[in-house]
Amino acid sequence: MIAQAPGAYRPGSTFLHRLWPGAKLLGLFAFGIAVVATRGWITGLVALAVALVLALVAGLRSRELARLARGFALVGILLFAFQTWQQGWQFGVAVVAGLFALILAASAVTASTAVYDMLDTVTRALRPLRPLGVAPERVALTFSLAIRALPLAFELARETRDAARARGLERNPRALLIPFVLRMVAHSRQTGAALQARGLDD
Repeated sequence: MIAQAPGAYRPGSTFLHRLWPGAKLLGLFAFGIAVVATRGWITGLVALAVALVLALVAGLRSRELARLARGFALVGILLFAFQTWQQGWQFGVAVVAGLFALILAASAVTASTAVYDMLDTVTRALRPLRPLGVAPERVALTFSLAIRALPLAFELARETRDAARARGLERNPRALLIPFVLRMVAHSRQTGAALQARGLDD
């Protein structure tokens, strides 16, 4: 059985699946503002707990959550060390917990929302801006690709780190960074080719 990537849509009947996609996107936006606006380490951990519950409700399982956490670990450790050095461990916890909470929340939204429903919701919301030169379909597609890129990026980071560890190079920055960048570029090129094949490259 092939494991689904974190954030991939999972059909279901939970309240998150039944919720209007626009409400989920607005909720994610408000959640992000709240995480950024509140810098306390306790509120950061509360946000992380809320996002974890939402991810579980959306259908993400413990193995998938562990994969996300492992992919985030390298970035999280470096970010925590830097923020602790700059402003103390409380701020480090707040920043790292808040960032991972946003990743989990975005994964919950994408796991509980079919891509076509998300695209349709964003497109309809942007239609009033068409006279101003806004292309709702293209903006919606860009938004959908961006929100789904977060779980993918951390999954690729986890796989890259596991590959480096297997070669005994887990402490070599080049063995971590270069393959990760190349894989992200390759994914971007594949996405671009898929869009071009559908006539969306203009």
